[in-house]
Amino acid sequence: MRGANISISRPSFWPRTRASGSLSMPREILTITNKRGLHARAAAKFVKLAGTFDADITISKDGSEVSGRSIMGIMMLAAAPGDQVDVSAEGADAADAIQAIGDLVRGRFGED
Repeated sequence: MRGANISISRPSFWPRTRASGSLSMPREILTITNKRGLHARAAAKFVKLAGTFDADITISKDGSEVSGRSIMGIMMLAAAPGDQVDVSAEGADAADAIQAIGDLVRGRFGED
């Protein structure tokens, strides 16, 4: 295929550098307090909850930002106990999503 244009993009779970966001976007900085951090089960609970809202949810740590609907992306952030993550949302249910996710994290993902 001579002259074909091929575009390769990173998967949605791949961390990306945080872009400057809107000041009106609901967000909360949360401290991870469960014993194992954002491991597979905790990430799965986060993604399951995020999927119930009409909002684009992002989670970031140390300048890397991933979709709140990506288990792999969340796990790649490697958030350990005591780490802080910045969760933001945009969309019709953004404020409710931030509140519910904050409750999940503060509740230690129901693990402890």
